[in-house]
Amino acid sequence: MALDTIQYVLGAGSGLLVGFTLGLVGCCWFILAVPLMVYLVGVPDAHVAIGTSALAVAANALTGLASHARAHTVKWRCGGLYAAAGIAGALAGSTLGKAIEGQKLLFLFALLMVGIGIVMLRGRHNRGEEGAQCNRENAPKVLGFGLGTGMFSGFFGIGGGFLIVPGLMASTQMPMLNAVGTSLVAVAAFGLTTAVNYAFSGMVDWGLAAVFIIGGIAGGMVGAIAARKLAAEHGQLTVVFAGIVFVVAAYMLWRSSGAFLHSV
Repeated sequence: MALDTIQYVLGAGSGLLVGFTLGLVGCCWFILAVPLMVYLVGVPDAHVAIGTSALAVAANALTGLASHARAHTVKWRCGGLYAAAGIAGALAGSTLGKAIEGQKLLFLFALLMVGIGIVMLRGRHNRGEEGAQCNRENAPKVLGFGLGTGMFSGFFGIGGGFLIVPGLMASTQMPMLNAVGTSLVAVAAFGLTTAVNYAFSGMVDWGLAAVFIIGGIAGGMVGAIAARKLAAEHGQLTVVFAGIVFVVAAYMLWRSSGAFLHSV
């Protein structure tokens, strides 16, 4: 697949926007990354867009993780447990996802996004527990959520990665800002797992991934700063999270509904 110069410039700009979103709300990168690659950059194959996005955002997640770590908003033990359980699920999910027609995959993902957005809005007044940690009591729950999230993440090309933040909050009761920072551990792990699986099938555009990463590094640094400011106003970070989900879900449903209904 050969892209022109304009497409690479658009790819860098898309990386900037996605990096900002990743730093701001942790793991909602896919809801922008893949649609931007498919509909703005013009990547013709949805699976290549998924594989390339997984690689690029995994790299950007590590940059965002460094920013959150400096602000002490990362629960490392929780992130490690969640990521470890999710890797196996991501491998299985991504293998299954490659076998499903691309537009149908995007349509199903958009429906899932709407449901999660509603759940997040309903719980926006839950402050969480500042001192929440992973221990023997809640470790099985964290591992279970991690395994399930990993399967969704791999199936949707790490699109299910946006489930990591609510999954961490549900399994540990940690505040959203901590869930955002901690989620980046799992985002990076799931992304690399999915990207490797897609790369073995030749579904990664390495040049596009490179420019996406460069744009995403700058965006991620700014997003992490914005997240800390929004977290100071209770509920605002959750509202932003859900709002992004709803807007992009509506657009994806509109663009992919025709192909999905035709294939049914």
